[in-house]
Amino acid sequence: MTTVISPSQTTPTIPRTRLPLVIYVLAAGTFLMGTTEFVVAGILPEIAHDLDISMASAGLVITVFAIGMIVGTPLMAILTLKFARRLTLSLSLLVFTVGHVIVALTSNYALILGARFLTALATGAFWAVAAVVAAKAAGPAASSRALGIVLGGGMLANVLGVPLGAFAGQIVGWRGPFWALAALATLGALVVYRQVAPDPTSSPLPSVRAELASLRDGRVWLALACCAIVCGSSLAAYSFISPLLVTNTGLPTSAVPLVLVAYGVGALIGSYLGGHLGAHRPYRVLFTCAAMTFLVLGALALFSHNAIVTVILVALLGLFGMATNPILIGKAVGYADQAPTLASALSTSAFNFGTAVGSWIAGFALESALGATGPVMVGTAIAALYFLPLTVLFARDRR
Repeated sequence: MTTVISPSQTTPTIPRTRLPLVIYVLAAGTFLMGTTEFVVAGILPEIAHDLDISMASAGLVITVFAIGMIVGTPLMAILTLKFARRLTLSLSLLVFTVGHVIVALTSNYALILGARFLTALATGAFWAVAAVVAAKAAGPAASSRALGIVLGGGMLANVLGVPLGAFAGQIVGWRGPFWALAALATLGALVVYRQVAPDPTSSPLPSVRAELASLRDGRVWLALACCAIVCGSSLAAYSFISPLLVTNTGLPTSAVPLVLVAYGVGALIGSYLGGHLGAHRPYRVLFTCAAMTFLVLGALALFSHNAIVTVILVALLGLFGMATNPILIGKAVGYADQAPTLASALSTSAFNFGTAVGSWIAGFALESALGATGPVMVGTAIAALYFLPLTVLFARDRR
């Protein structure tokens, strides 16, 4: 049995063949969120030089954001539970704007870190509520497809938003992308408030107790474990793909961004196809992608000295590694049908937790005798663990 969203909780009723406009509006929002999360990596030298700090200190701008996503997403989901969902989404974008304006105006390093943490809280709140709104607006038959498109906005950020932001930061200064994101988020807040339908009056009032009670279903935690493992495996390798490409493959550093674009394109296609195909045969997609992610990482560890093969494998890693995300979030939200917001928030936290742990372990492997191949081997080992919670989840669903 595969549960996504109860028909009784679906509003409004829409044709199965066409998704509502609000899905694409939410995808635009996740595009902004994905861009701000990763654009800093492309302008770290400029930030470090302007603030007169080390590269390692500048890197904390990324770390603080990740911590904010892990801790803040479920916290903000609970704090905004009584708010109308369209109000939460709009307020998240406005807080997102404030965080970016602060970063763009100040040269105080501590204040910049605080603003990034604030931005991460807003991003977490938006991700959690956007997933619930998208799933319910699309209905049970199309929820995975809708989530694939919404999450695809974040994947598109890696293909378009991050390279453009990094390029703009190098031309007009690193503060330029922050001003642009602030302006777009302000406009997005108005559009989201107009496009997201008001919460139905017939729905039960949300409560923290109901949200916590919904987590008693063990399948929610199995889905969250899958979320953490799948991102941990892919991002362990992706986080340190640059030294692999330069040291093992022998590519010049100038070619690294192009390879990362290949990963982003693969992730974008994977997110869409995973959501589309997962709506009909979720476990077939999940098991196939689990197997392929394991094989791709293993092949990358073996053949990283061949440039053409490596580029293809990096693109495939994005394709298969990110294809499962919309299905897993859809399942977590579906299992917590009566109170899905916290489950959606925990899905986002699980993805970021897996990324943080996977990249942390991979960092040790990079400094070991394994060298640049170490992070890929860590990712391969983590990918093998994916089959354990996935198999248990499949067995429980069949019962």
